[in-house]
Amino acid sequence: MHLVSPEAPYYQGADVLLSADCVAYALGDFHSQYLKGKSLAIACPKLDEGQDIYQQKIISLIEDAKINTLTVLIMQVPCCMGLLNLARQASEAAQRKVPVKYVVVGVQGEILQEEWVTS
Repeated sequence: MHLVSPEAPYYQGADVLLSADCVAYALGDFHSQYLKGKSLAIACPKLDEGQDIYQQKIISLIEDAKINTLTVLIMQVPCCMGLLNLARQASEAAQRKVPVKYVVVGVQGEILQEEWVTS
C-alpha cells in the first residue's frame, strides 16, 4: 500500500481490489476470479506500519481517482480484519461514496463470506 499512487492511471475510474498479502497464496483462482479486470493494491494490516497513511490512500482512491468499486479480500485470521476496518473507515470518511465489498477466505482457500458493505 505504501507504493500505491492514487494518481496512477490504472486506478482512475477503476474497480479496485485491496487484498491482504497472503490471500493469493491460499486462493487458487485469485487471478481469474478476483483480480481479472481490477487494479490491485496489497497490504498487511499486521506487518505494515503507517496504517493511517493507508486510510488516506483509500480515501484518495475513492475521491481523487474516482474508483468505481472497492473489493477487500482478506483471510479468516484475526489480523486481516484490520484491513477491512481500514477500508470501512476510509469509505465512511470519504465524501464520495462507492460500493465496497469484502470477501473472507479460509486458510484452505475456501470462500467463507462475501458481502457488500453499506457506508
